[in-house]
Amino acid sequence: MNRITWRLLSAIPTLFGVVVATFLITRVLPGDPAVFFASNPAMSAEDVDRLRAALGLDKPLIEQFRLYLYALSQGDLGRSLVTGQPVATEMLTRLPASLELTVFAFGLAMAVAIPLGVMAAVRPGTWIDQTCRIIATLGVSMPTFVTGLLLIYVFYYLLGIAPEPTGRIDPFLFKPPAVTGLITIDALIDGTPATAAAALQQILLPGITMALFALAPIARMTRASMLTALSSDYIRTARAHGLSRRKILLSYGARNAMLPVVTSLGMVFSYMLGANVLVEKVFAWPGIGAFAMDSLMSLDYAPLQAFMLIMAAIFVLVNLLTDLVAGLIDPRVRLT
Repeated sequence: MNRITWRLLSAIPTLFGVVVATFLITRVLPGDPAVFFASNPAMSAEDVDRLRAALGLDKPLIEQFRLYLYALSQGDLGRSLVTGQPVATEMLTRLPASLELTVFAFGLAMAVAIPLGVMAAVRPGTWIDQTCRIIATLGVSMPTFVTGLLLIYVFYYLLGIAPEPTGRIDPFLFKPPAVTGLITIDALIDGTPATAAAALQQILLPGITMALFALAPIARMTRASMLTALSSDYIRTARAHGLSRRKILLSYGARNAMLPVVTSLGMVFSYMLGANVLVEKVFAWPGIGAFAMDSLMSLDYAPLQAFMLIMAAIFVLVNLLTDLVAGLIDPRVRLT
């Protein structure tokens, strides 16, 4: 049995544990969904009892869990009480928005953090190194919703150079036909660069907010890994053989320093999937994070459970991809 198969099989107990945890967490939340929706004056006590029976809340806990597992085995994630739509449909509709924001922010964070960490390690004690430390400190000390509100206040309210934070696209523009689900790319495919530019402007502030959250650990890990690599014996040997500075940094230093960086990238991307909940609420971004938050406030169990399961599945997938990339960088950890 190769290591990839073993990792996939070992993920099964993890996912089952997530299923159990999501079921129990939603059941111990204060409040009764049937009573919550009974605030509608048109609903009588009999209507509340029928709603509780339809949700299965009148059954013993173990029976509710059995029905929940059976529904999952059929691919049924339930139905949202708020929208009245199947949760799977709602998640598939909103997932591209969350992925677009997360991938954009992750790419932006890597484009800044990795070169910054390398330069800070090459020139320790200089202003570049101090800048890297300040950015890393700010990134881990400021909550994402505070950063988002601050950026909105400065760039939208004070300076007026950012668009209104009302979602993925200006409400006065038409969305392009959905091909990938990513509005910027779909607009380019549709041949409407003005729409693509407008969508890019909308994603800029929430993307920077999430990028600042991810930039700190990536820059810090890159700097530490490069410092360790540059102080190694093989770097001193390469210098003694008269190799160029560029070759030493790229071929020997950067490649050997990238393994712990790649590992941290996988962890940071997984954390960003959870951090996007608050960012989506601040910027009215119609992703699955905002949907899960709304579901939590309205005691809508099914979307909240589906959100946790999707995040767990993506987390397992990201960890597997991280192992594959690490094997390409260093053959000693290659999956066989």
